[in-house]
Amino acid sequence: MADTFPNTVALPHTRGYQQEMLEESMKKNIIIALDTGSGKTHIAILRIKAEVEREPIKVSWFLAPTVTLCEQQRTFIAKAIPTGVGFISGASEPDQWKDKALWDRLLATNKVVVSTPQVLLNALRHGYVSMGRDISLVVFDEAHHALGDEPYNQIMKEFYFHLAPKVQGGGPAAIVRPVILGLTASPVYGGNVERAFRSLEANLDCTIRAPRIHREELTRHVYRPTFTHVMYEPSSDDTFFSTNLASLDHVVNSLKIDDDPLVILLRKRLAQMPNHAAERPRLDQRLSKAIAKKDTFSEKGLRDFKRAAKAIGLDVGAWAADWYIAEVLTKFNALRGGQYNHLFPSWRETEKAYLGKQLAKVQATEISYDPNDIIDDVSHKSQVLIARLLQEKAEAEAENEAYSGIVFVQRRDVVYALATVLRHHPDTKDQFRVGCLVGSSDNYQRHSFLDITRAFLEQTQDEILMDFRLGETNLLISTSVAEEGIDVQACGSVVRWDPPPNMASWAQSRGRARRKRSTFTLMFSSGSADQKSVEEWEMMEQEMIALYNSERERQAEVRRIQESFDEDSEEDDDDGNDEDKMLRIESTGAVLTLHSAIGHLEHFCAVMPNSGHTSHQPIYDIDPPDMPEGWHAFEHKVAVELPEGPFGATVTLPKLLALELRVFKVPRIYKKKALAQRHVAFKAYKALYHAGMLNDHLLPLTSVAEPQLEDEVKAMLKDVEKRAGTASVSVQMDPWIGQQSTNRTLPEEEKWWTSRLTVDGLPSLLLFTRRRLPIWENDGGPTLYRPGHLPVKAIWTTLDDLPTNDTVDDARVFTRQLFWCIHGSRMQWNDLDFRHLFLPADEKCDQPWDARRAWLLEQDQLNDFARKYHFLAHARMFGEGFKYPEDVTLLRMGFGFSKVCQFVRWKFDPMNEEEERQYSERYAKRGVPEIKYPLLVARRLPPRTNFLLPIPATQPKVDPSELLLSPDQSSVVLYSASDVEYSMLLPSVLRAIEMVATVESLRDTLFRSTPLHSIPLDLLTVAITAPVSQERFNYQRLETLGDTVLKFAASIQLLHRYPLWHEGYLTKRKDHSVSNVRLAKSAIGKQLYTWIIRNRMLGKKWKPEYFSTSAPVSTPDASAPHKSTSVQGKEEKKEKKDDSVTYNVKGDVAGEKKKRRRKKSQANTQELSTKVLADVVEALIGAAYIHGGFELGLECIRVFGLGMEWEPLPKCISSLFSRVEENDENMPTVLSNVEKMLGYTFNRKFLLVEALSHASHQENERTVSYERLEFLGDSVLDMIVTHYLYHAPGKLYSPGHIHLRRSALVNAHMLAYICLKTHIDLITDMPKTKGRGLAELEHETQRVYLWQCLAHSSPRVLDDQAQTFARYQKMRNELETAFFGGTIFPWAALLRLQAPKFLSDMVESLIGAIFLDTSGNLDVVRQVLQKLGHLDILERVVVDGVDVLHPVSRVSLWASKIGKKVIYRAEKVKGEVKCTIALDEEDAISVSAMDLGHASAEEVKFMAAEHLIRTMGLRDVGLNYNELKKRKKVIQANVPSV
Repeated sequence: MADTFPNTVALPHTRGYQQEMLEESMKKNIIIALDTGSGKTHIAILRIKAEVEREPIKVSWFLAPTVTLCEQQRTFIAKAIPTGVGFISGASEPDQWKDKALWDRLLATNKVVVSTPQVLLNALRHGYVSMGRDISLVVFDEAHHALGDEPYNQIMKEFYFHLAPKVQGGGPAAIVRPVILGLTASPVYGGNVERAFRSLEANLDCTIRAPRIHREELTRHVYRPTFTHVMYEPSSDDTFFSTNLASLDHVVNSLKIDDDPLVILLRKRLAQMPNHAAERPRLDQRLSKAIAKKDTFSEKGLRDFKRAAKAIGLDVGAWAADWYIAEVLTKFNALRGGQYNHLFPSWRETEKAYLGKQLAKVQATEISYDPNDIIDDVSHKSQVLIARLLQEKAEAEAENEAYSGIVFVQRRDVVYALATVLRHHPDTKDQFRVGCLVGSSDNYQRHSFLDITRAFLEQTQDEILMDFRLGETNLLISTSVAEEGIDVQACGSVVRWDPPPNMASWAQSRGRARRKRSTFTLMFSSGSADQKSVEEWEMMEQEMIALYNSERERQAEVRRIQESFDEDSEEDDDDGNDEDKMLRIESTGAVLTLHSAIGHLEHFCAVMPNSGHTSHQPIYDIDPPDMPEGWHAFEHKVAVELPEGPFGATVTLPKLLALELRVFKVPRIYKKKALAQRHVAFKAYKALYHAGMLNDHLLPLTSVAEPQLEDEVKAMLKDVEKRAGTASVSVQMDPWIGQQSTNRTLPEEEKWWTSRLTVDGLPSLLLFTRRRLPIWENDGGPTLYRPGHLPVKAIWTTLDDLPTNDTVDDARVFTRQLFWCIHGSRMQWNDLDFRHLFLPADEKCDQPWDARRAWLLEQDQLNDFARKYHFLAHARMFGEGFKYPEDVTLLRMGFGFSKVCQFVRWKFDPMNEEEERQYSERYAKRGVPEIKYPLLVARRLPPRTNFLLPIPATQPKVDPSELLLSPDQSSVVLYSASDVEYSMLLPSVLRAIEMVATVESLRDTLFRSTPLHSIPLDLLTVAITAPVSQERFNYQRLETLGDTVLKFAASIQLLHRYPLWHEGYLTKRKDHSVSNVRLAKSAIGKQLYTWIIRNRMLGKKWKPEYFSTSAPVSTPDASAPHKSTSVQGKEEKKEKKDDSVTYNVKGDVAGEKKKRRRKKSQANTQELSTKVLADVVEALIGAAYIHGGFELGLECIRVFGLGMEWEPLPKCISSLFSRVEENDENMPTVLSNVEKMLGYTFNRKFLLVEALSHASHQENERTVSYERLEFLGDSVLDMIVTHYLYHAPGKLYSPGHIHLRRSALVNAHMLAYICLKTHIDLITDMPKTKGRGLAELEHETQRVYLWQCLAHSSPRVLDDQAQTFARYQKMRNELETAFFGGTIFPWAALLRLQAPKFLSDMVESLIGAIFLDTSGNLDVVRQVLQKLGHLDILERVVVDGVDVLHPVSRVSLWASKIGKKVIYRAEKVKGEVKCTIALDEEDAISVSAMDLGHASAEEVKFMAAEHLIRTMGLRDVGLNYNELKKRKKVIQANVPSV
């Protein structure tokens, strides 16, 4: 949007008259009136440069009327001024209307802004830019446009004149009028020069000025062309004949309006419409106008075609007319191949077919390019032009100048025809290189048949201009697009093919001839008055020059005009309601005026949610109407005189809006229809603002669903990054400290609590902690799963005894002893400041091993080995000292912290050959020790792991092979069997205590004094355990359920809180309320992160915790994989270097304490994904719902707030129900049929009426359309299906599998199938004639389907219903077989239904209506879903394990497994859609089907995926959803070929 050009270009020399105008502009507001080519832009750049240098805060704004001119001027400014130059236009549909932050950035980073006037006007009207606060200078290029309703004039009227004038010393930030500078070559449009001057000066608050002191210098540098004219004889119908035009004329004259498809459709709709329908008068008027004015797409297109061809024939010649008709027919025929189908998006197929049928009747002859044929069939006007061009070219070349010229033409089609003649005429084809220049407008609202001529040009406007500048084209045939400002090369010849329409056009086109020797030629037909007009313009120009220097006399008149703007500036004074003409929002400065109201109202309606079957536009009804009612049916249709006023108006807004915001009226007091329409639009938009449907920028709430929370949301986004980001949060709580201080140190006075810990089969231990241990609520305690053993329970009981200091000291020593043998490599021998202490409950339980450890202490005095390795005895010395005991438990395969293995026995018998070989290989690297018996027999230990996790079926088995070790190269761990068991199991026991203590803290802190305190600890533990922890259960399933509960509750709350909001607003607001950003913000506000269990327990990295640690309880390592024991030694060395835990040590570890203290601040924070924060909030909601239903779930939502006040759901539902009208006697008869289909009778029938009302249905004004109920029904259906899948017996579906099945059952195609199949059979009695003329009643059965009961007023809906039902009937058996007997979910078959969205919307809106009518009874809704067959399919999918994986997803999963990249390529070939699946750019399979639109492309993609699945036998890929999501990042080696 903005660029800065660091390499600025030096400005050209400033001439005297330019300096004069610059100095004048520094003193006051002026409009500089100078000829084209005199350097007005140079003066403006100098003025902007001066303003940029003296204005530190505000910006200078340069306005130009066209995008092309803006781009050109922006380039000049950016090259001359070394600052940011922003450029904005509406051409690329920017988001300026919606995002104030975009404007703030624009103003902050640029000192100059270039834009079209409408962009600035919109920004000012919406309060995104303040003229007084943000702008110091406004430059109006082509200032003569500041008239009437033009944006230039509206900018000044609405935002300039109410500001205070700028005064000296006001300061740069003063809110005052900006300086105005206008640029123009022709300040006059009308015939009265003095009046035109006064109006323009008044509108822009300027004085029109031209140089006075340096006037002579101006004449030396600005070259006026030699003015001349040529005369031609005009053609008439009698003077030319075109064969193709004659054929076209015959076809057009034979058209019958009653055969037009639009008229036929309107008559049909009118005949079917009830007399009382609100839409009937509009339809009646539209039909009458279509017939009276022949105003249909086909009629208008064909008649425009004929008029254009005739105009070309009269103007250019018969040959040109023949060429034009033939070329248009050729382009139109290409439509059948779809090449230009985008030109007619609003045309119905019947209209295209009818138009094509009529054009096919035109017998167009082949165009002859023979020179004689062209010469014979060009007009006299063309001949005169050719002669003039050839003469001027010869004169230029005689002066040794290259010829360049422009011919200005009014009509675009004449441009094409004239250029074609010049390219092929024998006199010109070799003389001129002709280019065409026309406007580049590509407005989406243009759907004229002749828009097809835009395809005539093969080059863009920029390319054409570039060719002209480079001399590759020397003659341009151009519309008025080249008149104003476009930087075309100064040419020597300008010819006006058509007379200029006004003085401005005359002056602007004349200014294109800017060479020193140049001509300006006007072409006049003999007998026309155009020559006289030019003479008048020349006189007016002289009058203008005189007036430039007499501004003093005009100032009083200008001031009077400015003061009387409200009295006579326009026709709006007719209404007498001046006080209502403007709505200004003080907080933003946004403004609503009569001129902007219609556009704003159209924009408001356009951004409403739209399924494509209705047009969300405001409907205006003018009172009185143009045509008498029923005029189209009159036998004798006479011309109708249009009413002359006064007029009133009614505007009807889309049915998505509440009744009180749908219809607005103004009385018949306005003299013009346009005024009445403006006033009713203003009234409607003002009402929408006061009803809260607009924000304070007077825009729809599409971008800011909570206008009152906008600032809060922005602050939130700064605190917490979005989903993919991370939030820096404090470390999780320390479960071992009862009262934690801010510096995480232990209070000195805190006592030790005593507990007894018992593990099945092991002697009890005393456990000392600084906090009371939490109570394990279920099953007594955690279960521990040991490889090769039965599971055991760990149970702790809190005792009342307080330990003495000596007992604590003994416990510290024993705790070190207990953990040293396994975890000593990560411990410091002298650090005894453990968070948890252990001591045997029975002092005599380990006497033999106490004696052996005492022996080791004695050895400490004798050799270095015992002093170096605590609790490790030299195996040979130990065996000799204790006679080779068999109760040894553990060995180390070396000395120090080498690998640990399990002792088996002492081996006294000699080794065999195989054993000797293995023994030698084991010690080969270090040197094979002498074989001295006995040897040691050992076995590898099972992998150390989290014993809280059950042993998986895929757990690798322990290597049963025995190892032979040399006692001279091994050490014995002096631990008893119970010591070893505890050393292995206690980390898992402590992990269980940490987790339950964390959860207890959460419950006692966050949920204290709330009903949530009753949630069981085991359920809360699951809810706060992150998947990264790799515990047995994590929050993912609960999060999936809680997410659905939250959205369900939010939907009901929003419907209750915002009764006027349509579904689009509700969806935006709900998405905002339940977004991860919002949830994460609430979680951080509640410090939820302190309780989230996200650290992972790794056996190889575990160590006892110390009070001085500033790291997490266990080192979190989500990504580190388990490493084999072969690298254990390296890991242990690395851990000493990389460990993030600090120790408070004594003696020889004091240096370590000092070094690690530097990491303390970093250790106290962790990077935590905001998604994890959001997920835990939803998991807690899910846990609350599991324990106490919606009531407790809502209590949990209230704890976090989420920016809403959460009222009880029954209250909200009751409030919604109370707003529904009670039943009356005029209920539609179709309601009873629908109730029978549903198996439910409504208490409030109007809920059912609303559920069946399409947005196009205008007949019933007592209800809105079904979108609000659909919004509710969507959440209700999600809630029912998710609840069922979560609780499916014996399944325990993962979130991914819940998502797969839910997506299959609630997607639009599935619900459309339910709608299409639902029906009842009505028994009717019909009289039948029997023998002898007697009549008897016979029973007949009539089948009525649910889809037929939709109330709508759309022919497209009717067509789609019929076509979709026809497809359903053909596929019904296939679908039923798949749903009730197949093993694969019929994704592709459902897509082939190509069902429109309104069918699924019907089902969801009916669900919402039943939910409200039953006061929120989900059981009744389930019964209805059972009646509809939906739950039967859901139950079968679950019970029978139907494969629901999407075919495209299955192919992606398979391709990922084999390391291939899958690509889908769709293309249209000869009326078919072809889809090719390529694997790594190699085509694997192709499928084709008939092209029936967008759905066909998706269908063929499904078919291709299904075909590949069958061909490759991919059904065994399975439903590995997580693997599908993650995909492989590393392509496998040896990828199999396909």
